[in-house]
Amino acid sequence: MSWYLAAPLAFPFLTAVLTFLIRSSKVGRWISLAGNVVLLVTALLLISQIYKEGILVTQMGNWGAPFGITIVADYLSSAMILITAITATAVSIYAIADIDSHKEHLGYHALFNVLIGGVIGAFLTGDLFNLYVWFEVMLISSFGLLILGGSKEQIDGGVKYVTLNLISTILFLTGIGLLYGIAGTLNLADLAVTVPNLENQGLVSVIAVLFMIAFGVKAALFPLFFWLPASYHTPAFSVSAIFAGLLTKVGVYALIRMFTLIFNGDLVFTHTILLWVAALTMITGVLGAAAQNDFRKILSFHIVSQIGYMIMGLALMTPLAITGAVFYLVHHIIVKANLFLVAGVARILTGFTDLEKIGGLYKSAPLLALLFLIPAFSLAGFPPLSGFWAKYILVAAALKINSWFIAMIALLVGLLTIYSMTKIWAEAFWKPHPSGLSPELSQINCKNQFLLLTPIALLAALTLIIGFIPQPFILFAETAAEQLLNPSLYIAAVLGNFS
Repeated sequence: MSWYLAAPLAFPFLTAVLTFLIRSSKVGRWISLAGNVVLLVTALLLISQIYKEGILVTQMGNWGAPFGITIVADYLSSAMILITAITATAVSIYAIADIDSHKEHLGYHALFNVLIGGVIGAFLTGDLFNLYVWFEVMLISSFGLLILGGSKEQIDGGVKYVTLNLISTILFLTGIGLLYGIAGTLNLADLAVTVPNLENQGLVSVIAVLFMIAFGVKAALFPLFFWLPASYHTPAFSVSAIFAGLLTKVGVYALIRMFTLIFNGDLVFTHTILLWVAALTMITGVLGAAAQNDFRKILSFHIVSQIGYMIMGLALMTPLAITGAVFYLVHHIIVKANLFLVAGVARILTGFTDLEKIGGLYKSAPLLALLFLIPAFSLAGFPPLSGFWAKYILVAAALKINSWFIAMIALLVGLLTIYSMTKIWAEAFWKPHPSGLSPELSQINCKNQFLLLTPIALLAALTLIIGFIPQPFILFAETAAEQLLNPSLYIAAVLGNFS
């Protein structure tokens, strides 16, 4: 048993149990924060150990792969665990001021930490069935968080969210059954060895499309994304932020893992589909955002459009493109979670998220305005912020192989993203408040100001660090891309003598 692998998985569930047992006490919020800080420490230890030793593997119960349960971490999964821990810690600080005692009594902190545990489990699992299990853990806890409070709007959004995700689950299980039927294994490394040697490669391609649809729902790809903008604007802002940062990225991670490790034998078929899906996801997401006039709905549609960039990198399937996809994943989790946190403070100050009903924040809350501009400009791809480097790598990867069409779409969507961010700036920050009010930050007590603005400032600082010092992050993404495109080390680490 490698405790470097077990600790990040164990601590969120331990924290969830403790916070549930004392959910009626305000101490629970501090235990939740402490648990996520410990998770952050374990994630840092894990990534440092992987940097030193390479891929880490644990076979649960000493059952060797492919017969037992495998937990495995490489560069990509360790990076995703670290960014999950950073986001969870930031949101935990914010939630102390954002989540009221009623929602805490209903079990907010327990559900939150179960969700984080499910996300980390999905990143660590080495077999398909346990990936399904972790998806279900995420679905149950996220549904609980989504409807926490029980408003009509939340129930409506929750029903749409869970219905489409249950359809995705059925497709996922169907794909698992078919794949096990022809391959006789569900271990990812073993599948990577077995699937290319199967006689019926046509059936493999059909199963690949089934997984593409199932994970496409989770990732909110075109045309399966409607559940996301219908639900992400309804819960508490802490919930919206963690959803926006992490949930769809688990679907993207699953697509990247499956279509680099297992379904890589018919690239012309599968990755051409992925390329068209990426283009349509970018376009429909950004156009949907342009049509909205609510702070959170605009941001929700932009989650969809930005997912398209990540899938573009997977579809191009070159070392540079996969590097861009990995870099984009990390960048987007930070930026998108941060924008939802900013929207929450704007809601506290003005009472609304409808852009027509708010305004004056630049004059009355200049610090908040600055903290909005950093992730907003990064999302739009302004140099030298992290979003610029992410888009630059992907566009360069497309141009390098003469994929002019997808490169032009990526650039056009970037311009339309600037339009949406400018729209939020003009309406929420620049124009005077419609009622003539001056929503000062001083309306929030000093303790809550600190709790609300500190995580926003820390995430903005991280965005600046990645933007101004991109080289180590790009090098890390390059190594992750190399491991994905040349999975022999992953296979050898997992299977050992069984390979």
